[in-house]
Amino acid sequence: MYTGLRGRLVITFTLIAVTASAVVAGIGYEFVKSRMIGRAELVAVSNVRDILEGSRVPVGALWPGDGPPTDEEISALQKSLRPQGGKVVVRYEDYPYPDGDFDIKDVPGDLAARATQRMVAKRMTIGGDMWLLIGTPVWRIEPIHTAQPTGMTVFVFAPLIEEERLLSGLRQPLAVAGVAMLIIALSLGLVSARQLLLPVRRLGSAARALGAGHLDTRLPVHGQDELAELTATFNDTAAALERSVTELRALEAMSRRFVADVSHELRTPLTAMTAVTDMLSEEADRLPPEPAAAVRLVLREIARLRTLIEQLIEASRFDSGTATLNVDTVNIVDVVCDCLETRGWSDRVRVNVPEGLAFSVDPRRFDVIVANLVGNALRHGELPVMVTARSTPNGLEVKVRDHGKGIPAKDLPFVFNRFYKAGARGDGSGLGLSIARANAQLHGGTISVRAQRPGTLFTVWLPPA
Repeated sequence: MYTGLRGRLVITFTLIAVTASAVVAGIGYEFVKSRMIGRAELVAVSNVRDILEGSRVPVGALWPGDGPPTDEEISALQKSLRPQGGKVVVRYEDYPYPDGDFDIKDVPGDLAARATQRMVAKRMTIGGDMWLLIGTPVWRIEPIHTAQPTGMTVFVFAPLIEEERLLSGLRQPLAVAGVAMLIIALSLGLVSARQLLLPVRRLGSAARALGAGHLDTRLPVHGQDELAELTATFNDTAAALERSVTELRALEAMSRRFVADVSHELRTPLTAMTAVTDMLSEEADRLPPEPAAAVRLVLREIARLRTLIEQLIEASRFDSGTATLNVDTVNIVDVVCDCLETRGWSDRVRVNVPEGLAFSVDPRRFDVIVANLVGNALRHGELPVMVTARSTPNGLEVKVRDHGKGIPAKDLPFVFNRFYKAGARGDGSGLGLSIARANAQLHGGTISVRAQRPGTLFTVWLPPA
């Protein structure tokens, strides 16, 4: 699902929605947090300033040379400055006055240094809770209303626990809103992807139908968007493909008829030529060497021509779809031996077929398969040539192997192509192996070829009838 276009669209849509929700929620949360904490900070700073300005504690009257303030005075100052739940640490010159568990050590050094000159504030976490630390010097007011430092610095620890609680309560509604937005975005993404990809799915189905051979497949064009333009282009392409395929089929049919007609027409003069071959063969031995060589060449070429015409006629039957099977249960060893004996190959080929191996094949076409493979091995390979056959759970397996130099590796993928001659060698027509494969395929089987050391191995597999 997630690797398809629909899955990617839904994931992209959802990620955009999640990102937008997170950004909006984050900005909203930070805005509320900033305003809430900032307001609390302003209120705390203002309270400290107001309390110090209105304080009646005599610390404001300290003069140089006076003794340090008493503990009662410090306690009174801490009490007056202490916020609810907060703490106040006082430092007079080098004397610290802690407040409960809070000491001058809890004050950062940079803030303590700046607090001797002016009022400063800083948010910090202590014990897992957020606090606002306000540091300020204490000034005395001279009779001429000039503020002078007293050497005293106060540090007010104002808790922000309530603000943290409010912010924590705000996170849950934001999370719920984010989940709701995610569900809505996912639903909209699924619906939108379905509507968007419906024309694409139709195009895919039409393309598969076109690939299956239904060249009249067309799609209705709706609208004027890019998908409508793509659909129109598909229809134009399908129409052009149908015309081209129709023309190619017509040309192919004409070519097949031409080959079949020519092959049949050649059989008549070839029959007449063949009728005198025996007489010419007998006379060749009594002729002078040069005329005898010419006669033998003519005889050899007539034999080649006869084989070529027979193979062309057989190939035309496969092309026209008129080739049929006449299946019969036969003894495989008898069929193989008859094939070799008829062609005079019995003394040159080793046969290793179990006696009594019976199988249902078309005897004539099976004979053609064996003859083509053995003849190819004898012409282009070297002895010994071996034919083996065995019955397997999947059918009949026949192997033909020679021990020659073998077919070049670059030629192996093409040896079953028509008129292909491996290494441009031999005097064959290049049709034998293609006809053997066509006969095997007509049985529902296959022929494969594999290089050996030495030689070449052809394997025929035929399924049970």
